[in-house]
Amino acid sequence: MSLVTRARPFVGALSLVLAGFLFVPAPAQADGPGVGTPYVVSVGDSYISGEAGRWAGSSNASASRADALGGTAYFDNASGTAEQINRCHRSKSAEIHIGGGVQSANLACSGARTTTSDGSEFKPGLDFYDNGAGKQGQAKMLQQFAATHNVKMVTVSIGGNDFNFASIVQSCVTDFLASPSWWKDYCKDDSSVVANFTTANVAAVKARIANAYANVRTAMRNAGYADSSWTMLVQNYPSPVPNGSGFRYSQSGYTRQSTGGCGFWNADADWANGTALPTINNTVTGAISQAGITNARTLDLSSSFNGRRLCESGVGLYEEVGLASWTAPTAVDRTEWVNQIRTVTTAGSSPYYIQESLHPNYWGQLATRSCVRQAYNAGAPRSGTCVRTGTGLSSAGEPRMTLQ
Repeated sequence: MSLVTRARPFVGALSLVLAGFLFVPAPAQADGPGVGTPYVVSVGDSYISGEAGRWAGSSNASASRADALGGTAYFDNASGTAEQINRCHRSKSAEIHIGGGVQSANLACSGARTTTSDGSEFKPGLDFYDNGAGKQGQAKMLQQFAATHNVKMVTVSIGGNDFNFASIVQSCVTDFLASPSWWKDYCKDDSSVVANFTTANVAAVKARIANAYANVRTAMRNAGYADSSWTMLVQNYPSPVPNGSGFRYSQSGYTRQSTGGCGFWNADADWANGTALPTINNTVTGAISQAGITNARTLDLSSSFNGRRLCESGVGLYEEVGLASWTAPTAVDRTEWVNQIRTVTTAGSSPYYIQESLHPNYWGQLATRSCVRQAYNAGAPRSGTCVRTGTGLSSAGEPRMTLQ
């Protein structure tokens, strides 16, 4: 037998083995960068976590009139029985849940700053904090999530708490309640408030926000994403109260706070809209280039709620506009999209949380959701300004908004 003849059985066997390799199906690749159902993810603070998303408008007569989601509104654990992180208030109405075949994950937390705080209440920032016992920063959470999900867009809202937003509001309301209309004590010139808007502090906050954006980018890179394969959507903050001339309650007496839950002097409201909000929003967007983020888009929310703001003329409490509850067909047009400011005395044992004060409520969350969906743009994200462009609810059950 020749060497060639003797080799034939081996060649034949090898051919069968190779044929087997060719026809055995490859195992399905697990979801991850570029593979599987597309996801959008939110990171940041209360203005994106869904804080106040339980309430559709306000009523001083009966909380049930405005209770759109009930006591489980912020339950976000796997079984729907509690919060994953206490008081993060990731509501079911949060803007990131855009639907339409796109899945979503809400990693944001009410009260979050750019860096993690692990004090009496854990507040994960946009960093890689990890205590080894389950407490992680949002960048670390994002990195782990993105490694096993196909994340196409990360929406970010951060910076308001680094400017001490809650303390500023508290100062304004305290000054309103503690001074008479003939001798007004304004918060806009309080040293504790002014300190947040000095040139030095604005620069410091901008640097922290830029670092937070860079952490989001690092998280995605660590998860296996090229910068060009996903988009960072940076949103700014909406105006929550009108200018002084736009309030439906007089600044004389205490009705503005005791009834409306909007205890601002006219001059302080004008300052908030004309100075404080633009400074914060310019810092938020300016930090994008400082961080060197090349795959960012912006969502301008600054005027999104105009005409529906807290205590604004043209809308009112349910008892003021003669509607029974949030399910009334015209409720979205006749009630506020921003939650009342509540104090310890007005909250008491009620179902409200003080931390829900001055945040977009159920209507506001759904309005922003519409614009986030339009910004996602079927997977080709774009920038734009979110404005109210109609009345009633869309077929998606959301206020009619347009991204211009």
